[in-house]
Amino acid sequence: MGFLRQLSVARVAYDFPLVASGGVMNVFDEPRRSFLMTLGALAVSGVLPDGAAEALQLPASQGYVLGPGAGEQLVHFRDRGRIVIKAGSATGSHSLALGTQQVMRGTGVPIHRHVQTDEAFFVLEGSGAVILNDERHAFEKGATIFIPRNSWHGFENPGHELLLQWMVSPAGLDGFFRDTCSPPGTLPRQLTRDQINEIARKYGTEFK
Repeated sequence: MGFLRQLSVARVAYDFPLVASGGVMNVFDEPRRSFLMTLGALAVSGVLPDGAAEALQLPASQGYVLGPGAGEQLVHFRDRGRIVIKAGSATGSHSLALGTQQVMRGTGVPIHRHVQTDEAFFVLEGSGAVILNDERHAFEKGATIFIPRNSWHGFENPGHELLLQWMVSPAGLDGFFRDTCSPPGTLPRQLTRDQINEIARKYGTEFK
């Protein structure tokens, strides 16, 4: 039970029984113990090393809990803003992906669309405007933005840095970030506009 306390920032539901009288974990097999310890260590660190997320391949039905700073962390290829992927195809969630994106002041997000993916944003910090199908809508901290699939959209933030929580269904945007962005502390990927567009199309995304 002591080892579970060490995972307080990332308790993982793994369907193992607890003894009701004392809350003591029943004995379970070594592979399961190994798996939990590996996942817990990754969650505590707050960073999934390159390739680690793919190697885990967690079943979505298993579930997990991440601490505030945990997740797969990347640096955006365009504005060097921080991206944290909280859930997605690499962690066994194929129906949706969830994460946060820091958009540096004045950089915005270019107009694009997701052909087969619905997307929603919650504005954690900052203010600006979203362009949705050629209409400009101002927003501020606390706003919710829903973007149906196949809708052209982009962001403007001339005066403030943004921190956006994003969710897409089905998953896919997480794969685009993973293929174009870089882990913190590494050199950014040198991608041409054509290469970025090719990767985007792979995940059902098009830029204007």
